[in-house]
Amino acid sequence: MRVLGIDPGLTRCGMGVVEGTVGRPLTLLDVNVLRTSSDLPVPERLVTIEKGVDAWLDEYRPDAVAIERVFARSDVSTVMGTAQASGIAMVCAARRGLPVALHTPSEVKAAVSGNGRADKAQVGAMVTRILRLDAPPKPADAADALALAITHIWRGGAQARIEAAVARSRR
Repeated sequence: MRVLGIDPGLTRCGMGVVEGTVGRPLTLLDVNVLRTSSDLPVPERLVTIEKGVDAWLDEYRPDAVAIERVFARSDVSTVMGTAQASGIAMVCAARRGLPVALHTPSEVKAAVSGNGRADKAQVGAMVTRILRLDAPPKPADAADALALAITHIWRGGAQARIEAAVARSRR
């Protein structure tokens, strides 16, 4: 199963592709961060994110997309930007008929580290270990995107395999 993990954000949108199955070593295919300038109008920033997500979907052809579920923070503008980027990612995946899963930050932290309150450094360290990398992916948005993909593969189990087979049959 190939999963595109997306840590949505208006300024930095983490993107990571992981391949594998439950009980087997996972493989990192790519990781990066889509960036937009806060000097640009929000609609232009969203178009940049859409084009970036579309390019990743075209290049890696994932079986599923795992996106961090937006949760309330104290800064409303941060929540809005995150929600907007998340919505763009969902639309891009839905256009292709790909299954989309939303995972909470605590669910992802628990899946990769065993602790739902793990900090960014712990998540990065575990992603590095799980994917057998030389160093943690930087910035944290990149590591978080990989953690989302890992979580989806591990937590998805049989349901994720069924969704992946259905998605492949639609192509």
